[in-house]
Amino acid sequence: MEKKIIVAIDGFSSCGKSTMAKDLARKVGYIYIDSGAMYRAVTLYCLQNGLIRGSRISTRKLEAQMPNIKISFRLNKATGRPDTYLNRRKVEKEIRGMEVSAHVSPVAALPFVREAMVAQQQQMGKKKGIVMDGRDIGTTVFPKAELKIFVTASAEVRAQRRFDELKAKGEEAAYDDILKNVKERDYIDQHREISPLRKADDAIELDNSHLTIDQQNEWLLKQFNKATHAD
Repeated sequence: MEKKIIVAIDGFSSCGKSTMAKDLARKVGYIYIDSGAMYRAVTLYCLQNGLIRGSRISTRKLEAQMPNIKISFRLNKATGRPDTYLNRRKVEKEIRGMEVSAHVSPVAALPFVREAMVAQQQQMGKKKGIVMDGRDIGTTVFPKAELKIFVTASAEVRAQRRFDELKAKGEEAAYDDILKNVKERDYIDQHREISPLRKADDAIELDNSHLTIDQQNEWLLKQFNKATHAD
């Protein structure tokens, strides 16, 4: 009999984790939770409320305001995918821009931000039947997840994907700026004090540098079927 599980997908930025996670969730009827979007929403809140000036974050003010930051997901019937809401306002487009991308890693590295987001995520996962992607899902948020995947790809491949994605949306983008941002985020993500990005001991690694979206989805579905039918 098929059991309900938690699928934790971790990995570097712009690896296509969200695409994989969303497609799997839709295919198997699970709920998809984009943890990266949650940190992006907090970053957007900071930008909108003057809590980031240059590279400085007003950490004291942000910590005091954390209880007012509520993030939720609602299924978009037109796309069949969930949209991110910050305090009941849809922010899916705003959180994907370069300004948020440039500031999200230092915001996500703040211990009190991680604590608040992890608590919200663990609450969402209580009933299982979820797919969540991020940087520390299999190590910190759900260390007992039944299926853990760690996704990687070269920085150049990831920068090109991000560049193509922004161009497709008609947004201005420079490849060199994106590559620099990808490398900076990798460094911050791997060296932060709280929950640094690392592969969980029991995670299955996937380098998708040279895989098509269909190939990686097929691979992930195989891993899911193995995990849900295990004794």
